[in-house]
Amino acid sequence: MGDPASIGPEITLKALSDRIVYEVCRPLVIGDAACMEKARDFIPGMDIRIRPVSEVSEARFEWGTIDVLDMKNADMDRIEIGKISGEAGEAAFQYVDKVIALAMDGQIDATVTNAFSKEAVNLAGHHYSGHTEIYADKTGTKKYTMMLAFQNVRVVHVSTHCSLRQACDRVKKERVLDVIRIADRACRELGIPQPKIGVAGLNPHSGEHGMFGREEIDEIIPAIEAAAKEGIQAEGPVPPDTVFSKARGGWYDIVVAMYHDQGHIPLKVLGFVYDREMKKWDAVEGVNITLGLPIIRASVDHGTAFDQAGTGMASELSLKNSIEYAVLLAKGKKR
Repeated sequence: MGDPASIGPEITLKALSDRIVYEVCRPLVIGDAACMEKARDFIPGMDIRIRPVSEVSEARFEWGTIDVLDMKNADMDRIEIGKISGEAGEAAFQYVDKVIALAMDGQIDATVTNAFSKEAVNLAGHHYSGHTEIYADKTGTKKYTMMLAFQNVRVVHVSTHCSLRQACDRVKKERVLDVIRIADRACRELGIPQPKIGVAGLNPHSGEHGMFGREEIDEIIPAIEAAAKEGIQAEGPVPPDTVFSKARGGWYDIVVAMYHDQGHIPLKVLGFVYDREMKKWDAVEGVNITLGLPIIRASVDHGTAFDQAGTGMASELSLKNSIEYAVLLAKGKKR
């Protein structure tokens, strides 16, 4: 459900009001039923029943009724919509902890997360830099990466939530090679039999043969060469200012980015569309997926949007994209 004070409950209602979602999967919300009922009042014309359950086996998965595995941990008389709080952070953390446990136990096929506030979760005493790190910790996963996707453009990251200085230091052959391998496997699970992978450089012009840095020569090229010996079609290092245009044009099925913003900025330029005349977001699309885990995790590619919480205006498109990707990955895992 995401942070109880965020747009998460509202966009969950919007997404699950679409009959098509129930035709492709059996959705169960892990969250707080009272919070979902409150969110329903924010959306004009929303006529959906909230049905609390205590076990997965009790869910009916009927369109028109949203089954909520009710954690009963969000006191909506105390939590203020649109505000960061440790209480909301604790509730959001518990939803994530629960959904991971259910997936690890085999009770559910895939997990989809709404946004939480990293600040709120840390205020609650859980010192993680994001969902990705929680999933890795709770599943005991050492080699993992974040993938963002919008339409035919996909990107995975060598590093994400760290300083830019640290990100440069983390561009090492073994880590780059691990991410190339994870990218190749993910594409195959998505039904792409022979993935083409574009590997971005770290430096401007991919270092210009050592003029602007040696990371390409010392770390990235050796990783690409090692991947080729394993039969992986990886190309690069491709200059970062052109690799995404090439991916958009169909040259690559996925791009390996060297750090957080190198991968996030182009995907969000494509997926986030703001109408300046109407002063509202026309589209907030895209998916965030954690690869390398023993379970499936897809997520919205946006934050908590506290400024929009309680207005009923937030877009559910990214959440619906995430559900679609989770279904694809679940089918790929069963093949």
